[in-house]
Amino acid sequence: MKACLSDELKPFMEGIKERNPGEKEFHQAVFEVARDVIPFMDKNPRYRELRILERLTEADRIIIFRVTWEDDSGAIQTNRGFRVQHSNAIGPYKGGTRFVPGLQLCVLKALAFEQTFKNSLTGLPMGGAKGGANFNPKGRSEREIMHFCQQYMLELARHIGPNIDIPAGDVGAGQREISYMFGQYKRMSNEFSGVLTGKGVSFGGSLIRKEATGYGCVYMLQNVLEYHGKKLEGQPVVVSGSGNVALHVVEKLINVGAKVLTVSDSKGFVLDQKGIDDTKLNALKEIKFERHESLEVFAKMFGLEFFPGQRPWQVPCKIAIPCAIQNEVSKADAERLILNGCMAVLEGANLPCEREAVELFMRAGVIFVPAKAANAGGVAVSGMEMTQNSMRLSWTRKQLDERLHEVMARIHEKCLQYGLEGNGYVNYRKGANISGFIKVADAMVSCGVV
Repeated sequence: MKACLSDELKPFMEGIKERNPGEKEFHQAVFEVARDVIPFMDKNPRYRELRILERLTEADRIIIFRVTWEDDSGAIQTNRGFRVQHSNAIGPYKGGTRFVPGLQLCVLKALAFEQTFKNSLTGLPMGGAKGGANFNPKGRSEREIMHFCQQYMLELARHIGPNIDIPAGDVGAGQREISYMFGQYKRMSNEFSGVLTGKGVSFGGSLIRKEATGYGCVYMLQNVLEYHGKKLEGQPVVVSGSGNVALHVVEKLINVGAKVLTVSDSKGFVLDQKGIDDTKLNALKEIKFERHESLEVFAKMFGLEFFPGQRPWQVPCKIAIPCAIQNEVSKADAERLILNGCMAVLEGANLPCEREAVELFMRAGVIFVPAKAANAGGVAVSGMEMTQNSMRLSWTRKQLDERLHEVMARIHEKCLQYGLEGNGYVNYRKGANISGFIKVADAMVSCGVV
């Protein structure tokens, strides 16, 4: 099997690199899936005969457009907008919108490819997409952000719809930005439809959507530890990031009795040896969500250690949850985590671990759960928001939380189905990749060559 993997994977990846030169993030995303799916196709040759994997490495379409808007001083600003509609094999395109400076198409292609399999794992009828713009909302006035979002939607509107493509928020695009875009779409289309998720609750948004990615990650962790005969209560956990995903991971970890040691931002990380508690978390939310200040402020407020320019992976822990950005965990970071006794790593962010880091974790027997399984809670609740919009109803927090629990439990079961190896080790990467692939591939087979 290993020889087969080596013989087929290498030329396959060479073809990917030739058709997509210089797109390292996209190469990484494809490799992470292909390394498990290619051996699986040996036992299921119909997928190879119909070249399903090759077809899945080409997006259905990629849309790039100019966004021109006027700032508060009257100066004309120009940004670039993107939407990668990767696959609608099992449902309308679904995926986030990120507003970050320096945003590159290769990153969005990687994330849209990943999103296709993540959405498949949820069991909900959603295809995969990703989009955004090289716009930085930080430092901009509310009026400028509104103007940008309206101009962004002015072009995007012709490519989306409640049965075509339903964008959501992502890095730099939260409920505020989604709501501005929704208002513009509503004005342009003259209809009230569920074309975006992550909206305000008063006009079609879903309860716990903001919390869902972080909560879902912890629910997956509970499933993983329960299967391995371990408990989460009292376990020391290192978390990176201090945005929406990270802080709701921290919130749920505190609720279930884990000991959260760290959070981080672009300037460094904070270490709390006693463990972050509810009081500190509430202050942290105000600092990051309302005041938009550095973690240095948080560290000074509570007399905690701040490590400028560093990531938290040097801190001894039993569980690590990277929730910041792609490729934040390097091979050296993985070596340090393993040396310090880390037993489980769950990807709270999208593709936060470099390929070499993942390989090290798995060789060392560390439980590794990839993003497509660990952080699927956010898009799962987005799918529930789509359902609520279509049915013109609203579910309670309790109902949504129960459904989120069920989705994460199902994803864990799917990972076990295809990831349990002979020595008892659960290869969650393999289980997630194959399970996510099968549903999409079967739909493509059924629909013919389209």
